[in-house]
Amino acid sequence: QVQLVQSGGGLVQPGGSLRLSCAVSGSTDIISLMAWSRQAPGKQRDLVATIAADGRTTYLDSVKERFAISRDNAKNMVFLQMNSLKPDDTAVYYCYVITTRLTAYWGQGTQVTVSS
Repeated sequence: QVQLVQSGGGLVQPGGSLRLSCAVSGSTDIISLMAWSRQAPGKQRDLVATIAADGRTTYLDSVKERFAISRDNAKNMVFLQMNSLKPDDTAVYYCYVITTRLTAYWGQGTQVTVSS
């Protein structure tokens, strides 16, 4: 079993920055991929960023050059640094991990609101 607890998020003005954190506990030795997704009201859930065990990253096109995903394997944490935030980035953000057994575990979600 793997448990994820998120922190960060909140209200920020357009152009501002936020950092999301996700602490992973449990059977962390079986985690392969770590990632962030988001879901805005009335929209499908989008995959925002992923980071593999070897550090390779992928990003949703609309967040490239603005967001950065990172992981601290020693502390079993994954982060999402979000810069130059736009109103379209408003959503509930979820961290999740995929294990070597291809099982997914999700965080509780955190609201990010970008508004003036």
